[in-house]
Amino acid sequence: MNGEIISGLTIGRLCLYIAVMAAVTYLIRMVPFTLFRKEIRSPFFRSFLAYVPYAVLGAMTFPSIFYATSSLPSAIAGTVVALALAFFRRSLLTVALGASGAALAVELIVTYLL
Repeated sequence: MNGEIISGLTIGRLCLYIAVMAAVTYLIRMVPFTLFRKEIRSPFFRSFLAYVPYAVLGAMTFPSIFYATSSLPSAIAGTVVALALAFFRRSLLTVALGASGAALAVELIVTYLL
């Protein structure tokens, strides 16, 4: 093995990856504090900044939804159910369980009936 964790990934390289990601995360969080020392008074810019966390979370999460299952129809079914339940303001647990159940049901139908 010679210190390899996964094929081609050594402990030293893993530590380097973690250090780089820590630095990038730190910079992303600290740059706004250094650039904007005064309070932001522009209503447009304040509302723009208020939606940034939601946009980033959506951009990171939404593409991975379609690769979480073994078939595209089950991923689409889970997404549709999650969006419908969220639209009707159900709790996060209800949305997650409903989407998972829909994806599982479609996955079973695709696997065993088709």
